[in-house]
Amino acid sequence: MFFCLLCFGIIYSQNTISGKIVDENNMALEKSHIHISSKSTNSKKDGSFIIRNVPNGSAKVLITYVGYKPIDTIIDVSGNLEINFQMKQKSEQLEEIVVKHKNNYFNHSVSEQKIKEKTIEKFSSQSLGNALKEVSGVSILKSGSTIVKPVINGLHSSRVSIYNNNVKLEDQQWGTEHAPNFDINAAGKITVLKGASGLQYGGDAIGGIVIIEPFSTKKDTLFGKTIMTMESNGRGGTISSSLHKGNFCDWSWNAQGSFKYFGDRESPDYILSNTGNREANFSGDVKYIGKKFDFSAYYSLYNATIGILSASHIGNVTDLENSIDNQIPSTIRDFTYSIKNPKQQVQHHLAKLNYNYYIKDGESIGLQYAFQFNNRKEFDLRTGVSDSRAALDLNLMTHAFNADYKLSINSWDFKSGIMGLFQNNSANPNTGVRPLIPSYNKFDAGIYAIVDNHISDDFSVEAGIRYDFSTIEATKYYLKSRWDERNYSPEFNHLIEGDFGTQWLTKPTFTFHNFSASVGTQYSFGNEYEWYFNVSRAVRNPNPSEFFSDGLHHSSGMIELGDLRLEHEKSNKISTSLQKQWKNFKININPFLNYIEDYMFLKPVGFETTIRGAFPVWEYQQINALLTGIDLNSEWQISEHWQHRLLLSYVNGKDKTNDDFIIDMPPLNINNRISFNKKDWNNLTLELQSEMVFRQTQFPNNNFITNIIVDGELTPVEVDISSPPAAYHLLHFASDFQFKIANNSMATLGFSVFNLLDTKYRDYLNRQRFYADELGRNFQIQLKINY
Repeated sequence: MFFCLLCFGIIYSQNTISGKIVDENNMALEKSHIHISSKSTNSKKDGSFIIRNVPNGSAKVLITYVGYKPIDTIIDVSGNLEINFQMKQKSEQLEEIVVKHKNNYFNHSVSEQKIKEKTIEKFSSQSLGNALKEVSGVSILKSGSTIVKPVINGLHSSRVSIYNNNVKLEDQQWGTEHAPNFDINAAGKITVLKGASGLQYGGDAIGGIVIIEPFSTKKDTLFGKTIMTMESNGRGGTISSSLHKGNFCDWSWNAQGSFKYFGDRESPDYILSNTGNREANFSGDVKYIGKKFDFSAYYSLYNATIGILSASHIGNVTDLENSIDNQIPSTIRDFTYSIKNPKQQVQHHLAKLNYNYYIKDGESIGLQYAFQFNNRKEFDLRTGVSDSRAALDLNLMTHAFNADYKLSINSWDFKSGIMGLFQNNSANPNTGVRPLIPSYNKFDAGIYAIVDNHISDDFSVEAGIRYDFSTIEATKYYLKSRWDERNYSPEFNHLIEGDFGTQWLTKPTFTFHNFSASVGTQYSFGNEYEWYFNVSRAVRNPNPSEFFSDGLHHSSGMIELGDLRLEHEKSNKISTSLQKQWKNFKININPFLNYIEDYMFLKPVGFETTIRGAFPVWEYQQINALLTGIDLNSEWQISEHWQHRLLLSYVNGKDKTNDDFIIDMPPLNINNRISFNKKDWNNLTLELQSEMVFRQTQFPNNNFITNIIVDGELTPVEVDISSPPAAYHLLHFASDFQFKIANNSMATLGFSVFNLLDTKYRDYLNRQRFYADELGRNFQIQLKINY
């Protein structure tokens, strides 16, 4: 109590700063938030404000108001001041492209694309991947309707790093059927960096980096929000609540929780049986901000049960052929909320401690320790085995330590750091099924340095280099027949530790030394032109799945085979971006070229007969790949109330080794939106979205011949697993308006319709496209209450 009284009692001077906050029409902005030095207040009805007891010297001024661009500046205080501030209105975009000379990412040679809070709230009942699709150049790889992974410029999974509160998610991200273990309701801001320019985050993110930051506030206040969403498709909903306490005696905290409950989804023509999902999530943090240091602690829990489409659980390759030919799911049941096998159960814990010490203005040291525990269970349909017994049970434990140093001197910014990571994966041997990947220990260490020189207000140059050491040691049993089939003898005989009849006990160990680098520039010229150019070299090691996969992957219904001969892949990327801003129109064009040596991918190679039947076999191979493409987005303020937005993305994947195309490249897609907003009508917003996805015409032919029983006889047939589905066009509608429910509480009520015309379609990037159509029409009602 004495400490809190002391915080309020110390007065450094008697300077008073007053003024008014107005808009571009000189109309008063009531309740705008003014933060000067360590003091803060809100403007009155006439826009006026007064802040007393401001000390002499330079004082940081931050003024914010919903719907307006923040004012962030520095003033000199040597006596009483009267200053008026005029704020400019900003359009409510789903994403914004920004360049910051003093940010945490040190990526001035690439444009950052951010997803705003309003968009995050819109996707409260969905996933991180669905929200990231709102950024140009980002597609999604799906396994059914609820397992969604982001694809950035044609790359996904281990090539896209996701950072939750400055901690890289380690959640078995190698699997195409493994969605990021993160609750989107815990995000306050999301930033997408394309390519490997963010060297401080690692040298292996050759696709891009997704940076998720929790909500934070600097003002001394207690507030929160609750979002309730109900949806017709799945007949369920989500509730999410959060509380935030701002800077009180230098302490602040946040707490957030959410719950999701959905039953079977539906296509336009039938129920998608066993596609319900559940989530129960929590996150919270506490932070202390002192004069010379700050300290924070963070914890999050992600807990999900995800149903796998029953029709996708094939018993053999004949079932796959029948599904492709019939275009109707083999299993269609009545709607239910129950989730049966096959399914996934995932639980992810993340705990973090962070300490920053500010040596002097522009110089600081940061230390961070993070612990993650991930448990993944995948359940299969097995005869004579309890439904509660998982077919795959993996425990992944990760310890990570980071130390970073930052220095800013005049026009120079410098950042360097070291990291260390220890990871243990434990594969439960008592599932009755050979683990898809084995138990292993992995150790990583890295060091980086980045320098940025702002040569002028219009021109800056950035360069960085990084070294990474990595070693992995696994304990794996190989069937001798598989060992011989993969031709591992005699090259890898030194890995054999024991002979167990039909199996070899092996201890594969691999060590890598990788160098990554990035150099780029940012240049402002002419009338509101921004140009970025970046060249990067990044190296990614084979992940455990690519090395060691050996068996049936129950989430995908296919046999996956790794390869001990795989080398690390090397990405050489050139990207440029040109942004032009007019008074009412903004456009950004971002072409890129990415040449990847020893690109690793899963390739269908035929089928294998087991005691359960014949299953498709996919094996990891390496090629030299060339990815080229372009992203384009524009924003047009047609009038005071009308706005248009365009997103276009195209990527071409070429197999240079075999002069062929690369599998699973996103097709050309164009997204148009026109919106209407009237602030005088309770801030009413209406939006119509057109989503056009073209048919992928550039794909490899991986079809194979197999024998199936037709009229009682074995008949050879070609199984077409290569041909992409037809193009499709979807319309979506969204609306919302605000209203007051109490003196300090505002509510927003939204109504949306996804797939407005109930269009029947299939998507090339859905791994379950062979078995069922995509989701049909979905009505959504969302209520958000701020308090």
